[in-house]
This record gives sequence, structure tokens and C-alpha cells, in this order.
Amino acid sequence: MALPPEKVSELKQIIRQQLTRMDVHGRIREVLAETIREELAPEHQQLSAEDLMKALRRRGIIDDVMKELTFVTDMNDREMTSTPKPSTHFVDRQPPVLQKTNIDPTRRYLYLQVLGGKAFLEHLQEPEPLPGQICSTFTLCLHFRNQRFRSKPVPCACEPDFHDGFLLEVHKDSLGDGSKMVDATTMLSICDPVHMVLIKTDTFGETTLVASYFLEWRSVLGAENRVTNVAVELLGVGTESKVSVGVLNIKLEMYPQLNKTLSQEIVNTQDENGINRPVCSYVRPLRAGRLLDTPRQAARFVNVLGYERAPIIGGGGGKQEQWCTLLAFLCRNKGDCEDHANLLCSLLLGYGLEAFVCVGTKAKGVPHTWVMTCGTDGTITFWESLTGHRYIHNPINPDDPPLVEQPKPMYPYRTVGCVFNHQKFLGNCQPSEAVEVCVFDLHDESKWKPMSGEAIKSVCSPGATTSLPPFPPLCASTIDAAVISNEIELQLRILVSEHRKDLGLTTVWDDQLSYLLSPALAAYELERTTGISVGNEEFQDAIRRAVPDGHTFKGFPIHFVYRNARRAFSTCLRSPFCEEIICCRGDQVRLAVRVRVFTYPESACAVWIMFACKYRSVL
Repeated sequence: MALPPEKVSELKQIIRQQLTRMDVHGRIREVLAETIREELAPEHQQLSAEDLMKALRRRGIIDDVMKELTFVTDMNDREMTSTPKPSTHFVDRQPPVLQKTNIDPTRRYLYLQVLGGKAFLEHLQEPEPLPGQICSTFTLCLHFRNQRFRSKPVPCACEPDFHDGFLLEVHKDSLGDGSKMVDATTMLSICDPVHMVLIKTDTFGETTLVASYFLEWRSVLGAENRVTNVAVELLGVGTESKVSVGVLNIKLEMYPQLNKTLSQEIVNTQDENGINRPVCSYVRPLRAGRLLDTPRQAARFVNVLGYERAPIIGGGGGKQEQWCTLLAFLCRNKGDCEDHANLLCSLLLGYGLEAFVCVGTKAKGVPHTWVMTCGTDGTITFWESLTGHRYIHNPINPDDPPLVEQPKPMYPYRTVGCVFNHQKFLGNCQPSEAVEVCVFDLHDESKWKPMSGEAIKSVCSPGATTSLPPFPPLCASTIDAAVISNEIELQLRILVSEHRKDLGLTTVWDDQLSYLLSPALAAYELERTTGISVGNEEFQDAIRRAVPDGHTFKGFPIHFVYRNARRAFSTCLRSPFCEEIICCRGDQVRLAVRVRVFTYPESACAVWIMFACKYRSVL
């Protein structure tokens, strides 16, 4: 790998300075004179280079030179947690040790080091964990220009022991320029911050969003030697967005070093940092790479992400809900209906559909958001991001005579006030906001009042102070579906056996019957994803063959989006039908349970469980 000419000249200058400082030339002359005088015969006064090197080594001069050399910027020794090349998706794995890597000398990098934390006062009394003891941990997640990184988990403490390095590539966006090294002027124009999200994982594996911070990195361009240290104060989220959580010590360096120093019409909502942002900035086309193949599979992925209502910010008439940035939502793996709708709309836009987020209400006036797509033939489809269900909208004409049969709405939505995506914001100005009578002809300004396109661009375009940075790519799942399925199934067998033992009942498992339940679980997941039911005939035929004459078969399928076996078992017992199977009494009772885990990006998963029994009734 050849160095640029300017680097070669710089390297030669450094070598000259080092040799001059140690007076190596003078010492070589002394050795040369002494060697010629003492060791060569008068008639043979020619000295080879090999003879001179032996003399220099014998007198320790070469060793002295090598001891004085220090390599403080050897990029081969820099520690990183991911490759600097931007990728279509990021495989989110936590390596046991930081990996060493080579870098491309023709590209520009920002080396960000996290050198510990302090003043995390909530953990002031946290005892130091013993070796091997399970404890709560902090994990720092980063995103910068389509690159995602994750630190090693460190125990929660008042001064968490973060020591991680992240090599962020600063590249150009223009086609044909992506491989060129960016100069100082170009870097000053790159307004994308480094998005940092701090996640806490408790001893039960539950994640909590602790802080979200946008780091302005361009201060390093004006720093001496292009190295700067920053103390980043992290603030809480939601109602605690003004309360300090702790401080991280950050060191920023540029490689290679630079040669020179360098109206609000749109409806806003607050992010996890309490910053007002236009709603249009939460949506933009998002491509899933090879991780999701179809829009319906994308809807299923969004559906299996956890749901949790966001806290209300403010009081009185100024109450406002909190919307999460995409990175915070994905890292936490759960969020409110707005977070789900924004992600689903972004994915559908990435698949080339005309998608919008709808803001309105459900039954009893409960605020709600969902997604709408407009087909080229005028078909309006509603997508419920929390369930994955799809509904075709056929509006009711209120002027029709009473005897005219009207379509019966199947969707749960009652009113719609506005729709938006990354380019448009339209307010509903029809006589009624009831969804069932609304006509979604978005080009008719008598029905839908559009906001100024220029106003949207001014606050949502890249570089705007209220705009969010580019969306992070989705991470591939790190879950081994077969291993997790077996683990949950084994735990459920133990829980069922203990429960029946408490009731004075014995438990006999039928492994073959358990295996026969697998096709049913696969069919259930396929139906949730595509809306198509297949394989039911084969499943029923196999069960009829496995259940002898005079015996009864009962089965109970149930679906979860978490992997806690004890929690799932408690939920199942609340169903009278499932309890009847688990507590089955009779002659020749055989029990079966089958678990099937289906994995999705961001380590989200759909967990299907089916309990079954066969018995000969004694009544």
C-alpha cells in the first residue's frame, strides 16, 4: 500500500529530525574511523556495508535508535468495534474483545473514545459486583451517517467503567464522491451529529432508555492537533429530560490529520430529550436491505416490537406526548403507537409505496396513530402498526338514501385530523372528521389542506436545526431461534409438571404429539405475516392419526412478543381453556407443548406456544 507523496516527505523529515537529535551521524563517523583504523589491514582499506552494520550493532547504536522510536499514531493498533465502511445493515453482535483493524489511508475518520463516566448519582450506593455475579449494566449505542456501534456492557455504577473506541468514517454523500477523502470545508458542511443512546439492562433482561444525546463533533476541526476532550452531560428522558443523569468523558481525534484548521407552520412534538421537532422529521424512506422482503413482513416486524405508552410531558393545557427518535426506539425495543407508526411508514416508503402516518382517535376518543397507503388505483389501505392488521377503506356516503346498503367499517379508527409523511403535511378540512365518511383524495384541497412544501423543507431537510440526523440501518437478529425455542419449551415443561404436582396430578409428556404441533405454529405465523392460511388440512389429518378412537384432543395456541417462560405461563393460566388443558384429568392423559420462535431484525421475535392434551374420558 503506497503512501501519498506528501506523507512520504513528512516521514523523511521526521526520520532526519530523530537522527539529528541523537547525533547518529557523528557516532557513525566515529565507528567508521575506528573500524578502518583498528580492524582493517593497511593493504585492504575497503569497508562493506555489512561490516559497518555489524560494527554499529556491536556498539549498541542501532538498539539506541530503536528504543527512542515511539509509534503513537499507528492505526493498526487502534481499537474498533465495527468496520468503518458504511453498510446496508449492521449485524448487531457484542464481541468479547475489541477487534484490531486496518484503515484505508485515503479516507477520513473520526476516532471517538469513551474514557469512563462520572456523577451517575442514581447508582451512588450501588455495591461493586462480585466476579460472575449478574448485575444491571449500561450499554452505549452510537449512530453516525449509516454506521452503528455498540459498547461492551459495563456494570451500573456512579463512575461506570466505559473504555471503548469507535472509528467513524466521514464520507461524502454525492454519487461518485463516496470514495474520496473529505477536506476540511466539506466536513464543516456535514451537520450530522453523532447520536448516542444509553440503555440500562436490569438483571431480568429488561431494557430502559436512560439518555439520548446528539454530539456535535465538528469542534475537533478547530482544536489544536485535531484532538479534543469533551465532557458530555447526559440528561434524562421524558419528564426527567432536564435532570442530569451523568457525565461521559469523550475524546475526539481526526485521522489522517488535516493540513489546516477549519416559521414554524409544521406541528411539533417533543423527542426523548424534550426538544421540539416537526412531526415530518420522524418519517423518511427506510430500506431494510436483505432483512425484510415484503411490506407485509415489515408490518409484522413492527408489530412484534414491544408496546409501551409514552409519558405525558407538561401539565394543564400544555400536555404533550413524547415521540422517540428511531435509534432510541430500536435500541429500547419498545415504544408507543406513534413510534411504531413512524417506523412502519418509513419502511413502506422504502418499498416505494405512497405512505402516510394518520393522526386521530380510536373508540372513546383515545388518541391514536396508524399508517395509510394510497394505491395507484385509488385504493386506501389502513395498516395498524401495533397488530399488523390491514383494512381496506370504503367510505360511507352520508347523502345516500337510508335503504342503500353501506359498507361496514372493520377498522377501530373513529376520527382523523391530519396525515403526514417526510414531504407532506395535510389537515382534514372535510365537514366531518369521522374516518368512515372521509374521502382520502389528498389532491383535493377542499378536503385536505396542505402545508407549504417550502416550509416543510426548511425545517425537515438535512442540516435544519430541528431535523433529525439520517436514520440508522436495521440490525440483523442475534437470536438463535432453535436454541431459544428449545429453552422456553423445556422451562414450560418444568412449570407445567410443578403446577400439576401441586394439584396432586402426575404428568406424562407425549413427544410425538408435541412435534406434530409444529406445522400449526408455522401456519399461524405465516397467516399473521401474509393474511393467508395454509397447511390446516395436513395438521388436522396428522392429529386424527395420532389420537386413538375414544380419546379426546384439545389444543390451545397463544402468541407473545417476549421470551420469558414464567411470565408466559402465568398469562396462559388466566385462560380457562388453557388451564383446562394443563390441569387435565382423565384416563391415559398425555400432555404436549410446542414452542416456535420466529426472529426479526433488531432481535425482535414472535413466540408461538401451543399446549395440547389427549385423554380417554372417564365420565
